[in-house]
Amino acid sequence: MTYTLPAPAVRPTAAPRTAYLVASGDLRESANAAGWPAQAAMEHDVTAAFAELGWTVQRANPVDPETGHGFISSQRMGIEVFKDIPVDAPLIVAEAVWQYSHHVLAGLRTHRGPILTVANFSGQWPGLVGLLGVNAGLTKMGVPYSTIWSVDFTDDWFKDGIRSWVETGAIAHDGSHVHPLPALAASPERELGEAVARTLLTDKAVIGVFDEGCMGMYNAIIDDELLNPLGIFKERLSQSALWAEMQRVSDTEADAVRAYVEERGMTFAFGADEATELTEEQLRWQCKMYVAALRMSDDFGLDAVGIQYQQGLKDICPASDFAEGILNNVDRPPVRSRDGKRELYAGAPLPHFNEADEGVAVDALVSNRIWTAMGLDPATTLHDVRWGEDYDGEFVWVFEISGSVPPSHLEGGYAGAVGWRQNPVYFPLGGSTIKGVSRAGEIVWSRVYLAGGELHLDLGRARAIDLPTAETERRWQATNPEWPIMHAVLAGVSRDQFMARHKANHLNVLYAPDAATADKALVAKAAAFAELGVHVHLCGDVDVTG
Repeated sequence: MTYTLPAPAVRPTAAPRTAYLVASGDLRESANAAGWPAQAAMEHDVTAAFAELGWTVQRANPVDPETGHGFISSQRMGIEVFKDIPVDAPLIVAEAVWQYSHHVLAGLRTHRGPILTVANFSGQWPGLVGLLGVNAGLTKMGVPYSTIWSVDFTDDWFKDGIRSWVETGAIAHDGSHVHPLPALAASPERELGEAVARTLLTDKAVIGVFDEGCMGMYNAIIDDELLNPLGIFKERLSQSALWAEMQRVSDTEADAVRAYVEERGMTFAFGADEATELTEEQLRWQCKMYVAALRMSDDFGLDAVGIQYQQGLKDICPASDFAEGILNNVDRPPVRSRDGKRELYAGAPLPHFNEADEGVAVDALVSNRIWTAMGLDPATTLHDVRWGEDYDGEFVWVFEISGSVPPSHLEGGYAGAVGWRQNPVYFPLGGSTIKGVSRAGEIVWSRVYLAGGELHLDLGRARAIDLPTAETERRWQATNPEWPIMHAVLAGVSRDQFMARHKANHLNVLYAPDAATADKALVAKAAAFAELGVHVHLCGDVDVTG
């Protein structure tokens, strides 16, 4: 019998001195439409920079006349687009916006030519956040790449990097700020960290993940084979079950959550238009989500929990951020079991890892136990590495997350928090953020990530600082004024060192009451992760000598 044999698509041949360009986009067409003018402007500037070197940049897919944009907006679309890219051609992944990395990872995994990821460095359009997500995904896959970014794509540093890439296929970045963890001297902090690790290995912990990976963040998924040796196991949960549990929460219970935060000083910017303004009904559903999340976490005995929200929940209920932020706070509205006999997770936060980022889940779980044992506030914030600029001789980062910050991290606590409506472009059903300015103080920042099939931890010190009100407002208006903001100065790490090294769009932060205590907490955290077998890297100016 003769069969018709399938044949793979024939890939075209690469033209000389030509780089192909792809742009990963959002799953939400409203976001793709809003971001396309910024993306088109960036691609024009990148193309001009290559033209100065005698190179042509060719878009791998044209602008779609129906959608009006040229983003790759699904994994299937990405697979089809890559069929028309020469497999050995120089390839540019250009990002001017937030994007869903899995749209392009299938093509990038098997591409054989040099890969360059490039982004704007803008507050308004977070291409740098999208770039860090793609970079982390490539690192996890073990696919080599080069990376670069620019404010306006005309600076010599950017142009020199492009020249290096077209001539050698690589761009070298300064990594001198990164050091392996040395042998730690005996200390109470080392003893504590190792004890926390041994207890975790023996007693085990469960993290609940609502709809793993539905935001396309491949880098934020850690396989069980790597988690389980840490003593951490996943409970995979469905956001539809969370929605069902929300239906069982009474209005009285939900209103008690709102009353609790208002009694402590939090206010809300309410309006009447559901489509564009925050309403009391939106907040009520968020309060129900908070209660439901705690009850489901109790049902499964969770030690930490992560809600994706996008995609899925965005189409049926207001945003999860308000619930997420207060879950991470020690002082939070009490919630009782369904029979009313027990207060759930009394007197403690339930660590929540925003967007179900499992790298932060591992970090927050270990950090919670160390900070608690040291008598410190164990509240954590997962922040987007959003943007930054020089101010008064220092590079000051803007760290923001989409509303979910524990009030204890804000200046004034609950009284420093205001609930604003989420942006309708990304959050069609609204919901309150927890808007405020992170208080000045000493912080420990970190990131757990995957490289070479193993877990790594980058760990550093920083300080959150106060900026004048006018400067804070300027930075808010340049980014997302409805979200909480942190002004952060990293210790001994420049902007470009951080961008070249960081393997995620997120980082995790915790406060300490002073620099000496922050150093001690960092030592305990480093000791814990080293005892768990995670590769620990110290970034910047870090004192582990005691």
